[in-house]
Amino acid sequence: MTASPSVDKGSRKLPFVLMIKPVGSLCNMRCDYCYYLDTDYAGHAPAHLMTDEVLEAVVSKYLEAAAGPQVSFTWHGGEPALAGRDFYSKAIALQQKYLPEGMTCINNLQTNGTLLDEEFCAFLAENHFDVGISIDGTKMIHDAHRRMADGSPTYERVRAAVERLKAHGIRPDLLCTVHSDSVPHAVEIYRALRDLDTGWIQFIPIVNRLGDDSVTPDSVTPEGYGEFLRNVFACWVYHDMGRVNVQLFAETASVLAGGQASLCTLAPTCGNVLVAEYDGSLYACDHFVDQDHLRGYILQDDLRQIVASEVQQAFGLRKKTALPGECRSCPYLKLCCGGCPKDRFTHTASGEAGQTWLCKGLKAYYKDAIPLLNRAIQMSSMHIPADQIMRQLASETRSRYRNVNRNDPCPCGSGLKFKACCAGRLP
Repeated sequence: MTASPSVDKGSRKLPFVLMIKPVGSLCNMRCDYCYYLDTDYAGHAPAHLMTDEVLEAVVSKYLEAAAGPQVSFTWHGGEPALAGRDFYSKAIALQQKYLPEGMTCINNLQTNGTLLDEEFCAFLAENHFDVGISIDGTKMIHDAHRRMADGSPTYERVRAAVERLKAHGIRPDLLCTVHSDSVPHAVEIYRALRDLDTGWIQFIPIVNRLGDDSVTPDSVTPEGYGEFLRNVFACWVYHDMGRVNVQLFAETASVLAGGQASLCTLAPTCGNVLVAEYDGSLYACDHFVDQDHLRGYILQDDLRQIVASEVQQAFGLRKKTALPGECRSCPYLKLCCGGCPKDRFTHTASGEAGQTWLCKGLKAYYKDAIPLLNRAIQMSSMHIPADQIMRQLASETRSRYRNVNRNDPCPCGSGLKFKACCAGRLP
């Protein structure tokens, strides 16, 4: 996921993000739930390595259009490491050539990790890359769904890449999908990621639509997503606050504390994260790489004009203007802002279209998280250390449930017995 920036109006330069796909949808893995593999975007030829001409145009035009003072180059895929170190050496040289005075740029490689040998890790460290690695928690869950093209498992290779990166001074972000098989193993998955000791975890719900209001069998259900988040949150809030960052929890806390969401899926509007494909074609969003959302070509079009164009502005504003009435009156609206448009294909209880598939799960998570995070924010403002905050939260939670018996209705209002609901999440 990428940060949610603002848009360029008139002659002013305002931030936007460009996600770059140097090999398009090419990948050396065959993950069960991948929505992007072998994508035939806009009817173009099969993906291959971005040419030098396109690369130079991407770098020069992005740096010319970007507001700065810091410009983020996000290299994505498919598997962007397939482009090779020489490609990224060229990109760095071009960044140095075209970087405006007073600005800096950073590079972020989003990778499956299987190609990150010692030389590649040393290169990334030497050139100050941030790295995000996809790893689905435990060996069992990961290898069941994330395998090489020849069917071989990948967990040990990815785990070794994480350790190599750490040895070179890079603490990668860990990107973990949440699908139907993940839900019963939430705490086990979280602890496995936590114990890799990189400090940052991002959970990505798998929602692959079948063409109507249904989803693929591997997609996470709304209820399953809520259960997963609630179980992980309970483990984190009582044991790991202050030493492990979980992206959704951090975003929730930021908004509750009066800040803004930095994640595009949780922002009020979107449309400011363009995608540059290997052939220079430009698209509205990573989840809308298709003919209907083709916005231009890097060799002939201006990035700022595309971001500010009426069609792209309308695309981004639709996230807010197309919200159902039930969402507009929801007490959690400021936290989720309706979710990612790609997931907004279900109907509200009154039959309105445009509700996110994940709504029930997010509501269940927010119901648990908000009181505890508000309390943690309050104590943090008093400069109370994180370990003391966790102990206090655990004590207050145990006190709240002290007189609840196992077979009593759960006080959370789920309708389940206490033993089948919140009992398992108590500190």
